[in-house]
Amino acid sequence: MFRNIFVLDILNGNAVHAVRGEREKYRPLQSSSVCDTSNPIEIISVLSPKEVYIADLDRLQHTGDNFGLIKNISAKTRTMVDIGVENMNDLEKCAGIADIAILGTETASLELIANASGQFPGRINVSIDIKNGRVLTKDKNLMIEPQELVKQLNEYDIEDIIILELNKVGTSAGIDEDFYKEIAGLSDHGVLAGGGIRDMNDINALKKIGLDGALVATAVHSGKIPAELLR
Repeated sequence: MFRNIFVLDILNGNAVHAVRGEREKYRPLQSSSVCDTSNPIEIISVLSPKEVYIADLDRLQHTGDNFGLIKNISAKTRTMVDIGVENMNDLEKCAGIADIAILGTETASLELIANASGQFPGRINVSIDIKNGRVLTKDKNLMIEPQELVKQLNEYDIEDIIILELNKVGTSAGIDEDFYKEIAGLSDHGVLAGGGIRDMNDINALKKIGLDGALVATAVHSGKIPAELLR
């Protein structure tokens, strides 16, 4: 079954509207057809999503964290969480507050991904963070085409891979069907699409291509994807 996974970007304890990965411009959620609050717990209570993807933006920017809040959300629904894991200590902290820990290429190395998949089998998702068509990373071993990285990740015991197109986050720009079709054909893992999901046409196209799910937020708040599909 195709998974519509609700996204919560949390900054200073508030759900914020993320746009293009430009974190300094993020503001608390204000306009939504499905809720009238930026309080993450209240949003979860209203929407009752089956799964939630959470980005702890304070932790990602090294300005604090929202661990207590995230742990409370994990008690209510299944969570996958990105706290900007850089080492095994970070990973252990993330695993302590979430069902699935996300290792994003923005902060994690290939060596860490390999070690983590061995120590936390079935509890790791790898996010291939893409900006301007390139993998966003500091690790030379990850400075390859997204398609090549997908093939490399087939070697590791991870749950899903996330293709996160940062330039499209919060824009409703739509998807590149040919790109996702290629990715789906290369991966032995489940593939989740993130960034730019516009409406049900995109969801149906991703289903047809063979993806396992999509990360959705803007299209839910605008009413273009029914909140019922999150449950």
